[in-house]
Amino acid sequence: MSLSKREMPDAFVILMLMMLLAWGLTFLLPAGQFMWVAEQGIRLENFSLQASEGLGSALFSANGTPGLLNSAFDGLTSGGRDSSAVGVVAFILIVGGAFGVLLASGAVHQALTLLMARLKAREALLLPVLFVVFSLSGAVYGMSEEAIAFCLLLMPLFNALGYHPAVVVLVTYVATQVGFATSWMNPFSVAIAQGIAGLPLMSGAWLRALCWGIFTLCALVYTLRFAKHTRRKAAGPAEAADAKLTQPLITEPQLQQMRLGMVNVGILLILLLTLVWVIWGVVAGGYYIAQIASQFFAMAMAIGLLLWLSGTMTLNQVSGSFQRGAAELLPAALIVGFAKGLVILLGGDNPSAPSVLNTLLYSAGGSIGDLPDWLSAQMMLVFQSVFNVFVSSGSGQAALTMPLMSPLAELAGLSRQLAVLCFQLGDGLTNLIIPTSASLMGCLGVVKISFGQWLKLIWRLQLLLMTLASAAVGIAVYTGYS
Repeated sequence: MSLSKREMPDAFVILMLMMLLAWGLTFLLPAGQFMWVAEQGIRLENFSLQASEGLGSALFSANGTPGLLNSAFDGLTSGGRDSSAVGVVAFILIVGGAFGVLLASGAVHQALTLLMARLKAREALLLPVLFVVFSLSGAVYGMSEEAIAFCLLLMPLFNALGYHPAVVVLVTYVATQVGFATSWMNPFSVAIAQGIAGLPLMSGAWLRALCWGIFTLCALVYTLRFAKHTRRKAAGPAEAADAKLTQPLITEPQLQQMRLGMVNVGILLILLLTLVWVIWGVVAGGYYIAQIASQFFAMAMAIGLLLWLSGTMTLNQVSGSFQRGAAELLPAALIVGFAKGLVILLGGDNPSAPSVLNTLLYSAGGSIGDLPDWLSAQMMLVFQSVFNVFVSSGSGQAALTMPLMSPLAELAGLSRQLAVLCFQLGDGLTNLIIPTSASLMGCLGVVKISFGQWLKLIWRLQLLLMTLASAAVGIAVYTGYS
């Protein structure tokens, strides 16, 4: 079957090409190492090259040394329970399974549906409350693809109220991505990036929480102004005749009959208690990847037990929901492992041990070492924003870029925490304008807006958000954010 148009290669294709490139670099570049890292940190003046004999990694290794064809297995089995790749891969799969059980229960979906029903009679609160709720959903558990379903749900209501179709996307998908980009705890983005960078999970939360409030407020104000200026007058008889546009997916009698039953109330309470437990564990108990994954697994067990005891789901259905949730994140977990294999192919990420990666870091650090700190940080933000066009998966981008960007930040005199901030801002905010985002294109398809039309509608908000991101990075540099 021939393709009518060129396709953007997915993350695995890009990663395989990067592995081939990395393997080739081992034949061209000598390994290097940084001396006295424990005493002085990573410093350019402490770098030295190893003797050039024996260049090149093997195609296949039978004795445990790095090899191109060994990279996938070596990467997936490297590290420990609290580090990449084994710990991070296990974290992704367990948390994915836990949220699979949560979402399969329908409690979150029903709660949001009832919220929309209650707000219909209080139209002044409809857009602000929905926007904040969806932004929180993006910040807390990385809502993205789910926005497509809510676009389907909201489109008839918003059309009947006279709102422009783009308002549906702004309130749902755009809100989730603003939350995603400024999250202080998203287990599928910032937590993975911090784990790879060797930082405590949820560290640096104060600046991210501040960014969430400011970014959400600015995007909400933009959305309200856009909705006001583009709103039609109340639909007349001719418009009401179009049943496909004005017929709600859930009728008013159905909405009146819907109740958030005791089971769903219990599930939402379990979710709330779990989030409080996680926050307490990180702040007071020093919990890290292993403990937080176990906390979310406990959440899944509690929700599953409640669903079984109430007769809502069988144990097999609960198990299937966990497996499907983990399966949806399996590609992200594999990318983390494969990306670690790429690092191993380059000699590993230990700055004190000879590796080609250290030589690359030294070269990159030398190119930006003479630049002001603020300019180096802005270049990191630009790099992550552009890279997101090719790898739109947040977890995938973290796995591919953080092994290089976190030590590079140190070489430039910046913190690894700042590198994570640049990653999440560049990744999350550019999700609003990249055609490689399946979630964005799905939402635009629901409301029947072309990508070109969307760019004309969103460019002002995108410019505003990127300006705010640049300012946030500048503040992080000025305050020594770590």
